[in-house]
Amino acid sequence: MPIQRETPKTTTKAEETALRILDAALELFRSEGFDSATMRDIAAKAGVATGAAYYYYASKDTIVMAFYQRACEEMQPKIAAAIDGVSGLDARLRELIRVKFEYFAPDRGVLRALLRNGADPKYPLSPFSIETKEIRDVDIAWFRRILDDCGFRVPRDLMPHLPGVLWFFQMGVIFFWVIDDSPDQVRSARLLELAAKSVVALVRASALPFMRPLRKGAVKLIEIVKGDPA
Repeated sequence: MPIQRETPKTTTKAEETALRILDAALELFRSEGFDSATMRDIAAKAGVATGAAYYYYASKDTIVMAFYQRACEEMQPKIAAAIDGVSGLDARLRELIRVKFEYFAPDRGVLRALLRNGADPKYPLSPFSIETKEIRDVDIAWFRRILDDCGFRVPRDLMPHLPGVLWFFQMGVIFFWVIDDSPDQVRSARLLELAAKSVVALVRASALPFMRPLRKGAVKLIEIVKGDPA
């Protein structure tokens, strides 16, 4: 039986131009800073007219959103490879977040600039905004996946909420990593290792009979934060 090879994906000239503008923008964001780089600068760096840059991207925010989307797509196989064969929620959680550290390492400065408004869900580039929901949902799905056969029973009432809780945990760790000025962000690595163990220990303990009242209260708090009906 002949081997069927996947047809290479062709890239149109328009797609190549859009990618060139995106890459040029990221280079400028890294070297000049997000606030300092202008659309005119980005166009010049990409070798296109300013009008052409605006044709593909209406603003710098649009460019950042394209960066988020590309990052999400490119990290899918990296995350899958990182957690493949890894047992235990603790180890899976660390590997998943470690992939984010490695991928975004060249752009820590860019993320740092964006974090100034990142906590505001009305800011389109916030990880909590409506505009980033599709990317957020893809990410949360990975936290749902690492809970499968994680080595212990997760309480039924907690299970629907836990992927989102772990995603919030990830965002806290990444925020610390972005502002961490220790050499090679060694403090972030230590934080991730210890915090992942602590979170998993709490999830394990939540299944104990005497923890049921506390768990019920925690679930109600989560529902309030999420805006779920009482």
